[in-house]
Amino acid sequence: HELKTPVTSLKLFLETFLKYDLARKDQEKYIHYMLSDVGRLADNINRILNLARLESKSYQADFRITDLVQSIEDFLETHAPLFEGCDIRVHPPSEASWRHPVDRPLFEMLVMNLLTNAVKYNKSDRPRIDIRFHAGRRNLRLRFEDNGIGISRGETRKIFRRFYQTGRPGRTLAKGSGLGLNLVQNIARLHKGRVEAESRTDVRGSVFTLILPKRKTTSLME
Repeated sequence: HELKTPVTSLKLFLETFLKYDLARKDQEKYIHYMLSDVGRLADNINRILNLARLESKSYQADFRITDLVQSIEDFLETHAPLFEGCDIRVHPPSEASWRHPVDRPLFEMLVMNLLTNAVKYNKSDRPRIDIRFHAGRRNLRLRFEDNGIGISRGETRKIFRRFYQTGRPGRTLAKGSGLGLNLVQNIARLHKGRVEAESRTDVRGSVFTLILPKRKTTSLME
């Protein structure tokens, strides 16, 4: 039912235009609302199409050796206008290189969804996201730590379900499709990994961790 929200809102605004003789100031206000709803509807449609592509047997991922740290830094530089007013910090790992096989467009889609989610579910004056890298013996962990509203213990797995909406009524004004985190998890699984969510223990906020399996250099292009 999530897709009905922007459509219903658009219908209401258009009916208001037909029913009332609005002043130009009010027209502009409603037009801005409608443009916002159109953007949300387009995002929802794109996410559904992307999910359909990922789940189809015909989808062919293009895995290429990529420096994940540099990829995220490039992404942030390219999309800086989208995160104006946010404090996003990349903490380079102690390891010299974090090269790993990924489908670059899908990896960037995953990063985009995690960052926009951290900003959307955030009540602070200046949303902050710290991106950290940790390498273990068997896996690589990319942590996205935010100062948002946090996640209740009972929601840490539910939020990855399709169309699931996090937060109690009145807790946040954020409106989402319930598809972003489901898309993130699907992208992670395509890379033989997963994404885990938890509330931060040091301060208020959430942590989303992308866990990727380590691979030997000889099998990186498989």
